[in-house]
Amino acid sequence: MDRLKALLLTALPHHAISRILFFASRLENKSWQQFLIKRYLNMFKVDLHQAKRQSAKEYRTLNEFFTRELLTAARPINFAHDVLVSPVDGRISQIGKLNSGQLLQAKGRTYEVATLLGESYEPCFDEGEFATIYLSPKDYHRIHMPLNGSVDNISYIPGRLFSVAPFCVKNVASVFARNERVVCIFNTDIGKIALVLVGAINVAAIETTWEGLVTPKRGQQTFNKHYENDEVYIEKGTEMGRFNMGSTVILITSAKKIDWLETCTEGATLNMGQKIATVIGNANSEMKSLL
Repeated sequence: MDRLKALLLTALPHHAISRILFFASRLENKSWQQFLIKRYLNMFKVDLHQAKRQSAKEYRTLNEFFTRELLTAARPINFAHDVLVSPVDGRISQIGKLNSGQLLQAKGRTYEVATLLGESYEPCFDEGEFATIYLSPKDYHRIHMPLNGSVDNISYIPGRLFSVAPFCVKNVASVFARNERVVCIFNTDIGKIALVLVGAINVAAIETTWEGLVTPKRGQQTFNKHYENDEVYIEKGTEMGRFNMGSTVILITSAKKIDWLETCTEGATLNMGQKIATVIGNANSEMKSLL
């Protein structure tokens, strides 16, 4: 049944549906937006108790509701220097070590980190660690930094908008590397890390805090933009981007610099800011020891 559902979804006009939703979720019509918000609340059982605005009537549009801000106390950040924190609320789809540049998508399915990262790919990621985190429709959809870091480069890679719901991930080959995505590479104390923001059907937009709206832009092609050292520096726990509808974030580290917590396994639920790994190497300190 899951395979049939995935097959049917792949045949849909993903971009057309997503762009319609983009405009529908922003249309300045109070009655229309309140109707959408209430339907969404009931369908996905969204909990507003941790949001800064806890009444549906306080949101002007569905998109504003979807990208709602949480109370600061709702997501405490673990600021210990040797801790890697979750960049999002979500559920771990897969986690572990890359195998010669291959990431595990689902049982029996792998794909290449070089294809996923596109122009942002570097060989240092081939033997790194990764965590794929799925954000369901009811989740908080802002993305935060797992470590202090400066932006090295950002890439936009156009593609399909397959669903990234678990049943599709299990049945659609290389779904993350085929979907539209924004790849962000950061320089950190453990070397380079990547945050890949994967689009999907109904993900009407992806944006970052320093570039603004990255997608959708009519006729946009692949691009890659580099930054000078510390031109854009973002501290751990600070927002770096958001989905305007749900999807998946893939966190990739270069080489072996972290140990995942034993509780971070397939299917585990995460809150943004919680500890997910212990840092066991520091690129800066290792460089200094060689001087």
